[in-house]
Amino acid sequence: MIHYVARRLGAGVLLVITASFVVYLLMLVNSAHIAQTLLGPDATPDLVARKSVELGLDKPGIVQYWNWLSHAVRGDLGNSWNDGESVGFLILNRIPVTLSIAIGTIVVSVAVSLVIGMAAGVRRGVLDRIVQVISVGGLVFPGFWLALVLVVFIAINLGILPATGYTPFTQDPAGWFLSLVLPVFSLALGAVAGLSQQIRSATIATLEKDYIRTLRSRGLPEWIVLLRHVLRNAAPPTLTIVSLNFIGLMSGAVMIEQIFALPGIGSLAVTSTTSGDIPVVMGTVIIAVIIVVLVNIAVDLVNGWLNPKVRLS
Repeated sequence: MIHYVARRLGAGVLLVITASFVVYLLMLVNSAHIAQTLLGPDATPDLVARKSVELGLDKPGIVQYWNWLSHAVRGDLGNSWNDGESVGFLILNRIPVTLSIAIGTIVVSVAVSLVIGMAAGVRRGVLDRIVQVISVGGLVFPGFWLALVLVVFIAINLGILPATGYTPFTQDPAGWFLSLVLPVFSLALGAVAGLSQQIRSATIATLEKDYIRTLRSRGLPEWIVLLRHVLRNAAPPTLTIVSLNFIGLMSGAVMIEQIFALPGIGSLAVTSTTSGDIPVVMGTVIIAVIIVVLVNIAVDLVNGWLNPKVRLS
């Protein structure tokens, strides 16, 4: 187990370095205009040239990346080129927003998908067809479209929930919950669409196993058969879909944060990319990749615990 985790962490480090290298080079494609963007359209060519030298943009791209990487491995992500604020401080203040959205969406989508997916797999019939419709609908209607509809009808017309903004949990737990309802629901529909279908298929496949018929023939209560045996065997492929959904949620949160004016790392990455603020962009990319790597390792470990037959190799 320890060797497996070490190998996965090593692969994760390689992934972080590769992703950061690619993103850094892509940011440098427009390096000639970064200093001009930071100084404004009225800046003279002399000021722009001096700013480029100050930021190190006059050096070769590989040298710039190495200078950034040598500081990043020591935990120094640098300062924002826009306002001089520490990149670590900016991300630390904003990452709770993005994680609240992503984790909230996962919790809601898993809970809803388990109920309707297992119910459809066990009962079949009309309920099964309803799940099929939900799956298609969730794939057809993108999250940002649903978010706009919810803002107009729920927040603006009915005034039930806030349309924009974020309230920290430490400041007001109730306000924090209300500020996340619409963003989480917007993302959860698409997640439920795929996840419930996966749970339904896994449930049907597990119920057809011989040992399930044996358990039922021995008079074991149905709820024990479903929760202790069917759910446990259907969980590994479901968790794999959950980990993939989490990766998609980290990117989908960017659009949702823009619509609901949430101060997360997604909106931070967008504004920083527009202004050419390379240190902030790199910081958000690194943190996002690290989170994805850790989530995937955690999912693999849970899969191994749920199904001892799975060898972590």
